[in-house]
Amino acid sequence: MSQIRNRKQRRMRIRRRYRSTIRGTAARPRLAVFRSLRHLYVQLIDDERGMTVTAASTQEQSIADGLKATCNVVAGKKLGRLIAERAKERGLGVVVFDRGGFAYHGVVRAIADAAREAGLKL
Repeated sequence: MSQIRNRKQRRMRIRRRYRSTIRGTAARPRLAVFRSLRHLYVQLIDDERGMTVTAASTQEQSIADGLKATCNVVAGKKLGRLIAERAKERGLGVVVFDRGGFAYHGVVRAIADAAREAGLKL
């Protein structure tokens, strides 16, 4: 049990340190990623106003349909494309990427790469 607690505390410590250097604005919101054991969550956040501009997750039926698992690289790519489309609908083309304390590989990297391919500048 202490292993899990220490892992979470380590991620939160990394997250705090990482977040001290990045800030989302109205023109350039923060693309925040959260990865749980079952699902992936992505939000575009304007930190100046303290509100979420748009969000997407693998809990949505439009994303979960046709996927074997909702927390793998394939789901991450689909989620990255969807958040990029939603950002473009709102007139946003440039965002700041917030990996949320997670290592930049696997699912987190798949989300970022898919968002870049769909036209977002990270």
